[in-house]
Amino acid sequence: MKPGYFKPGYFITGTDTNVGKTWATVTLMHYAKRQGKTVVGMKPVASGCVLRQGQLQNDDALLIQQATSLPVDYDLINPYAYALPVSPHIAGADNPADLQVVLAGFKRLQTLADVIIVEGAGGWHTPVNQHQDISDLANILALPVIIVVAIRLGCINHAKLTHQAVRHSGLPCAGWIAACTDAGMLNLEDNIDAIQAALTAPLLGVLPYRACADFDFFADQLDGSGLWH
Repeated sequence: MKPGYFKPGYFITGTDTNVGKTWATVTLMHYAKRQGKTVVGMKPVASGCVLRQGQLQNDDALLIQQATSLPVDYDLINPYAYALPVSPHIAGADNPADLQVVLAGFKRLQTLADVIIVEGAGGWHTPVNQHQDISDLANILALPVIIVVAIRLGCINHAKLTHQAVRHSGLPCAGWIAACTDAGMLNLEDNIDAIQAALTAPLLGVLPYRACADFDFFADQLDGSGLWH
């Protein structure tokens, strides 16, 4: 692990946007609780937020807040919330994400629980400001990475590229989760098998297609025995 890694935690990235990162993040949080761990989550940067009681809030970040083991202010979970549903570097042009601010909040959250799970935005190279992207955020936090792969047309290529990019960054890839986002996906198991054969990181679980999230059911699908000891 890189210097600064002192508590169990993982950074969740995806092969694209809308691949199931949040469902996987909250599922991992539920799984950690089953192991007797306290857990906090974080979504540092989010676009497509809605104004609620005078504050921009993101639905995914709210799910993470609800899954956290103890009360945590929304601003700490999602310090950069943008209204426009576009890339963060565009949505946040007037208030760009400062990764040092994110790091400070991350360190505060780390002290609150046994485990911290951080969800990125978009894919591995999604820009978070004009000069940095999600990979830079992951490197600053120095967490092992879990890749969420949406099992849909093109997933084998996307999984290979993302896995290669994560490994090139120098961060360890702790595993990947298959998220079945396409109810009509042809040869689903064949695609999962092909990805499993191509990646050196272990498959941590397959989240079956569901119209609505069922995190207890999803947690049953995980084999994260190597994630927490």
